[in-house]
Amino acid sequence: MGIFSKIKDAIFGKKARAETNDTIFKRDQAPSGAGFGSGATSGTTTTVDVDAVLADRYERAGQDLNYKTSIVDLMKLLDLDPSYENRKELAVEMGRSDYSGTAEDNIWLHGRVMDELEKNGGRISAELRT
Repeated sequence: MGIFSKIKDAIFGKKARAETNDTIFKRDQAPSGAGFGSGATSGTTTTVDVDAVLADRYERAGQDLNYKTSIVDLMKLLDLDPSYENRKELAVEMGRSDYSGTAEDNIWLHGRVMDELEKNGGRISAELRT
């Protein structure tokens, strides 16, 4: 299992999918008048509010982590090893073989992870895209 899969599982995993709290999950509703009852799910897709999931984890973390911009702190928040080796492996998964661990590399890596989470069903706010 790759590092990105671990990140995705930590956010979208079985525990998160079991949640029914509307602050974490939102359903695209059928248009009104489409003949479906309130909350109809026929033909809907479920997206995960990544901001809400991460904010909830942050509240329970008990430490000050800058997960909104730092890939190291994001990985810590998700209980993943943020070592250089793991970040390099993640960068390779994200398409960058020349990762050296600089601040610029880490900013790029955080952004790519957010992009991939969005492609996989996550809703990402502008605040997580900085």
